[in-house]
Amino acid sequence: MNKNNTIKVGISVGDINGIGIEIILKTFEDSRMLEFCTPIIFASNKTVSSHKKQLNLHTQTSGIENATKPISNKLNLVNVWKEEVQVDFGKETKDGGKYAFLSLQAAVKSLKNNEIDVLVTAPINKHNIQSDNFRFSGHTEYLEDNLEGESLMILMTDEIKIGLITGHIPIQKIAETITQELIEKKVNIMHKSLIQDFNISKPKIAVLGLNPHCGDNGVIGNEDDDLIKPTLERIQVNGKLVYGPYSADSFFGSEAYKKFDGILAMYHDQGLAPFKTLSFGNGVNFTAGLNKIRTSPDHGTAYEIAGKGIANHNSFKEALYSAIAIFKSRKEYNELIENKLRIRK
Repeated sequence: MNKNNTIKVGISVGDINGIGIEIILKTFEDSRMLEFCTPIIFASNKTVSSHKKQLNLHTQTSGIENATKPISNKLNLVNVWKEEVQVDFGKETKDGGKYAFLSLQAAVKSLKNNEIDVLVTAPINKHNIQSDNFRFSGHTEYLEDNLEGESLMILMTDEIKIGLITGHIPIQKIAETITQELIEKKVNIMHKSLIQDFNISKPKIAVLGLNPHCGDNGVIGNEDDDLIKPTLERIQVNGKLVYGPYSADSFFGSEAYKKFDGILAMYHDQGLAPFKTLSFGNGVNFTAGLNKIRTSPDHGTAYEIAGKGIANHNSFKEALYSAIAIFKSRKEYNELIENKLRIRK
């Protein structure tokens, strides 16, 4: 059983036709990974075995009935489904989405029931996972609907953390979605996360502008002057170290990002394009703001290389490390707050 009380890491496998199972198995080929966490995969022994055969991998898994009694120093596997499923490597299929959801659903249920401490998710295909049970634009939105709190997608490495004011929405809806309330909410989530999840006592946060050159004094749009600047000024009055808006086109090239603990981008590609240029393959997607911890690698299903045995598992391994580190940091923070409350009483 889990006698050494290591952190229990739940793992959803993502699209079974992608590289998710491959990067999971490769991560735990190194048995030393089992010394500081107890991993629990939510999938099927038959499906995982078919991947092992195709990829010529020999990572050992141990079947368990459920996540409540994992075996220490083993790669545990909960059989969420028992039927034989056809794996079509590199193809977008209905089954690929169906079993990605079943894995995720089981893992999130276990997370909510405190059977696992953190969740690491392998990549899904946002199209084929859609169903009557999953009508979300991604993991982040699904988790926000199923857990407590309000989410903020943060893409991160040790050197950079980029959060998104708006997430998976069409470009044409960005300007109408951004409000003072939304900006302030996302700033507050990032500020709290930097303190409790990353042990940064007085975080400095940069906010990017919406329009090119922050609107050039209204020549290319008024949102930066009329909406973003006044909002940041109001937040600053409350004592938070929040600065901007900064022109997104030069912010990363000039290395200005290195002066801040966190950066908030106005929309998905404004933040993720430079992030993946700087860090692709080593970055981590962290869902901040919720009562539970979830991380994932910074890449997708990679159908083009699925089943070929050449997928790089570094980002998944970093996601695993990050989930454990954030869990420890948040636990220490909560204990500190509880102690202060006791003293005050």
